[in-house]
Amino acid sequence: MQSLADNLAHQPARGVRDRVLAQAPWGVALLVALVVHFVLGPVLGPYWSQVATQAAIAVMLAVSLNIVNGYTGQFSIGHAGFAAVGGFTGAAVSYYGALALWGGATKQEGFLVPGEWLMVGGSLLGAVLAAGLGYIVGLPALRLRGDYLAIVTLGFGEIVRVLLQISGPQLFEADDLRSSGFKQWFPPPLGGAQGFTGVPTYASLFWVGLFAALVCIVAYRIKFSSPGRALLSSREDEIAARAMGVNLARYKVRAFVLAAALAGLAGGLYAHTGVVMQPREAGFIKSFEIIIFVVLGGLGSISGVVLAAIGLTVLPEILRDPQRLIEAWGLLAAVGVLATVGGVAMRRSGSRWAPLAVGLGATALGLLAVALVASGANALMRSATGDPQANIGKYRMIFYSLMLIGAMLLRPQGLMGVREVWDHFRRARPAPGRPGGAAT
Repeated sequence: MQSLADNLAHQPARGVRDRVLAQAPWGVALLVALVVHFVLGPVLGPYWSQVATQAAIAVMLAVSLNIVNGYTGQFSIGHAGFAAVGGFTGAAVSYYGALALWGGATKQEGFLVPGEWLMVGGSLLGAVLAAGLGYIVGLPALRLRGDYLAIVTLGFGEIVRVLLQISGPQLFEADDLRSSGFKQWFPPPLGGAQGFTGVPTYASLFWVGLFAALVCIVAYRIKFSSPGRALLSSREDEIAARAMGVNLARYKVRAFVLAAALAGLAGGLYAHTGVVMQPREAGFIKSFEIIIFVVLGGLGSISGVVLAAIGLTVLPEILRDPQRLIEAWGLLAAVGVLATVGGVAMRRSGSRWAPLAVGLGATALGLLAVALVASGANALMRSATGDPQANIGKYRMIFYSLMLIGAMLLRPQGLMGVREVWDHFRRARPAPGRPGGAAT
């Protein structure tokens, strides 16, 4: 009886602790974003900070598409259309909002300035609009699969691209904005074929790092929840899932809506990175880039998709100018050697974190090796052609494509398959039966 009373007395404390631990990832995401912004950003410098920003946005796009293509087994090739909707919406809210409030769209200096919150509001509005379109596009998913659904999503992306091309001219003055009427806003003044320019660059490492972490947390919690298991079951066998009582229609539409909303959020941040928003951002070529991230990382694997998105975003920049990375060879070599040696030592001691340390070391040494090989290829080209300006960067997309082909030939199931990185950290438990682990 005393033991039962003790257990009942500890239940409220355990409940509070569980609730705190359940909310801990959100706080960790905020902390990581602050560290990346204030510590890692100054170390990387402007160029690599911009590359890191693009990599984080690529992670958001890849993880969001993985909800549809990876979890439900659908095949959507119009994902860039949702990102473009969010991007142009966020750009318009931030740009025209700044014109209306402050008379100009010049970037405000500082951390968490009002202009940044305007960017966040515009990006969230873009996510809502993209989610609404995702619901409309998701309805055909109730009856279509495979190539047929791909054609529908491809058509959606092309519709968005054409609508953006025929949009009205952009307004550049606050007076023009105040005096504009209905005719100037239908179609909306998004720049047409010339694109939308002048959007303040508020998408810092803090914001993209924070939202990328939040997107990954949402995707993780969905995957390992009851709705996530229902999505995965529909991917494996729709007939069996339906027989078990899974409402396929509801889950498929929800997957499209959520994926579209996250893509719209990523597009809103992308519009504030200093790029000129062009209608081609909604084209199928951009959608194929996102699909490559998902397929190479592994359909259904969150960590694999994240690694593929980061690697395929950083790799072309290394091939473009390997000397930038070679300048940091000391840091990469130190991290690579220390992490690899530490991982080997942890493996001998039976630590479950050994694969993570070895993976970190291998990544650092691999980046340095790629930069050195590219630099050596530059030297050979210059000596062979006699042109001191010869650079392998001209052919970086060829090498990039060859690497993708090789990866698919050697690892057709993707980098991680359907598993996650942390699955390799778990020790295999002996199966019941024999002491050696084999079941009788």
